[in-house]
Amino acid sequence: MKIIEGNIIDVVNNKIFPGKIEYNEKIEKITQTDKEYKNYILPGLIDSHVHIESSMLIPSEFAKIAVTKGMVATVSDPHEMANVLGIEGVRYMIENGNSVPFKFFFGVPSCVPATPFETAGGKITPDEAEELFKKDKLLFLSEMMNVPGVINNDVNVVKMLNTAKKFNAKIDGHAPGLRGADLKKYIDAGISTDHEAFTYDEGLEKIKNGMKIQIREGSAAKNFDDLIDLLNDYSDMCMFCSDDLHPDDLVKGHINLLVKRAINRNIDIFKVLRAASYNPIMHYELDVGLLRINDPADFIEINNIDEFNILKTVIKGQTVYENNMVLINSQNVKRLNNFNATKINTKDLAIKSNNKTQPIIKVLDGQLVTMKESFVFPGDNEYLLPDVEQDILKIVVVNRYNDSKPAIAFIKGFGLKKGAIASSVAHDSHNIITVGTNDDDICKAINLIVENKGGISVITNDEDFILPLPIAGLMSDDDGYKIANLYQKADKLSKESGCKLKAPFMTLSFMALLVIPSIKISDKGLFESDKFEFINH
Repeated sequence: MKIIEGNIIDVVNNKIFPGKIEYNEKIEKITQTDKEYKNYILPGLIDSHVHIESSMLIPSEFAKIAVTKGMVATVSDPHEMANVLGIEGVRYMIENGNSVPFKFFFGVPSCVPATPFETAGGKITPDEAEELFKKDKLLFLSEMMNVPGVINNDVNVVKMLNTAKKFNAKIDGHAPGLRGADLKKYIDAGISTDHEAFTYDEGLEKIKNGMKIQIREGSAAKNFDDLIDLLNDYSDMCMFCSDDLHPDDLVKGHINLLVKRAINRNIDIFKVLRAASYNPIMHYELDVGLLRINDPADFIEINNIDEFNILKTVIKGQTVYENNMVLINSQNVKRLNNFNATKINTKDLAIKSNNKTQPIIKVLDGQLVTMKESFVFPGDNEYLLPDVEQDILKIVVVNRYNDSKPAIAFIKGFGLKKGAIASSVAHDSHNIITVGTNDDDICKAINLIVENKGGISVITNDEDFILPLPIAGLMSDDDGYKIANLYQKADKLSKESGCKLKAPFMTLSFMALLVIPSIKISDKGLFESDKFEFINH
């Protein structure tokens, strides 16, 4: 029998008391004492919606960092791997996650491929979804991002939703900006959560219609400040999530940072901790403990409520982090990939057009949404060229699954003054995406990724940099802190080249996400998300 003592935070009954916990794999006994303690014991933290792949780490390496932040579980959508490798990719994530003492709860990807307007490497059909629910015992249907398909009763979307309902599975949403009658129809289809709300009023409307809001703070999309006041009045309807967290941000903190920020805003401690543990456990019916007798022994120890420094993390009775030491071993894994592109030439990147007025993508820092603008290219040159002085750069998407003509357009907001950046992490189909100031450097950035069959690259005047991502072109099986350091170098190089964005590579990865308004680009062309159609230019 193991014993821990301290101030016990009971988020079920909303009380704090001095006590002793006796546990093995489960909580065996909880006794109130009359001692005075400085430390606190509370349920472990849970990310209610995250794509593990965005950390660029396989689940077993992700876990080694997450436990240092007080995390004991994640509600994870593996659709990045599914878009590359189909059901085989989903099972890869499950198998690797099960190899370590951390609770990964993976869902069934609902929209793979996300749209028919891009080339993906895999797909998940309703029949395969049923197999994942039945054979692999998955608990929920991951974010239903095909909003028009839900509203207009698309046959395949309805089949996917009905498959989830057959297994009484929760259905996660993905509906940025959706309001009014369309929102009600979306919710009435059985969709119970949303992590895409980006204004207080939008979040409030969704809550009042019965939807639970996942307050998101990721590497690119940062909605905490806009949504956190919802927690005061609707605490039973809110959860915390990161959605997408790149490795440099993961090593800084996870849901623990959101807890600290909320506490610093003088939000009731129990409301905050319920959003970080109780609410996702109850909503998804997770097998995670809440410090009750016979619960799994999943808990953390902190120094005090204000500082919220993690001293110890215990999962199913096993100490996985203590005394600044991670007690999870690295795993030997197989490397899966689906990468068939070959190198391109600079001439493949030329845009010849008589139309000098072109639609461009305008980036909004810290948001996934973009704006559509137009730009008049100066001069009589028959080719359209980047205008670095006005921050009009070229954006290119290259099909990584089959050789085909690159899709090329222009973008504003990256701020690069020289060179190019590129990535094979490009939601949702994960083709190669790049932004650059000139065709030579764009070509180099793309070909570095082709050579390594996945990664992120930066081309500067002095260096050709690559961070290889050999697993599906999305993740590495290397040490998480090493990958974080390499990612930080890529980030630094891009900013030294003039990039003005807080998270250049995370933002870049979302420029191909066609289901987010209002203008994006896939390997097939420039796309207007509001109209769900390609743009002729």
